[in-house]
Amino acid sequence: MVKYLFLFFVSIAPLGLWAQTTTVTGAVYDFDNKSFPMQDVLVRNLDSKKSIKTKASGQFSLPAKVGDLIEFSHPGYHTDTLYLIDLKPKMVYLPVKSTDLKGVEITSAKVNPSVMVDGTGKPIKRVMTDGLEGKKNTDRAGGVVLNLGYGKMKRDREKVRFLEERDAFETEIRDNFNEKTITDLVKLDGQELKDFMVMYRPNVALVMSERPFNYKYYIAKAYNSWKKLPADQRKLPPMPKL
Repeated sequence: MVKYLFLFFVSIAPLGLWAQTTTVTGAVYDFDNKSFPMQDVLVRNLDSKKSIKTKASGQFSLPAKVGDLIEFSHPGYHTDTLYLIDLKPKMVYLPVKSTDLKGVEITSAKVNPSVMVDGTGKPIKRVMTDGLEGKKNTDRAGGVVLNLGYGKMKRDREKVRFLEERDAFETEIRDNFNEKTITDLVKLDGQELKDFMVMYRPNVALVMSERPFNYKYYIAKAYNSWKKLPADQRKLPPMPKL
């Protein structure tokens, strides 16, 4: 009888261990060419410190549980981080770093815009000069160039360009850092969600410092920082009474 009980426990032990082991699976692709699987992408569980590399098909399988942070990194690509809200198969797309230049095929030569060229490719002689800059003292040149108000106009144009660029980044932040995108990644709602959005909303300078800005990675890191705060520090201080 003891022998049979021993064999029974030995046979079910692997099943028990298997039931306790959870994994996340999926595949990694190039962001620009979404049909191109990426091999040797380092997939790392930031909580358990376990890691693997993707196969030639881009597939991976890594021990993980709900609530873990999974990091994907590859030379020449932006590092991405996934916050696990479930263990369904994941499709990950890594964007190429903007500082890495792709091959460019030169099909024509660029002509200096200050040199006018006719249809035969021969330079056209200027009949009138537009200033003395770059001319020798012995060259003949005529005409007066008035520059009244140009400095102010240039400053105004720069100011308008700066404001338009800032508005574009503010719109991008609103589109990517809002209640829907945050609740899709982390379990926050109600007043906690509102406090989190005010405390961790990325500013324009931060978004401009890295292009393209990885909002999912930022939200996951911010949520991790938020969870480590004491309960009384997760709330915004009350507005002072006037």
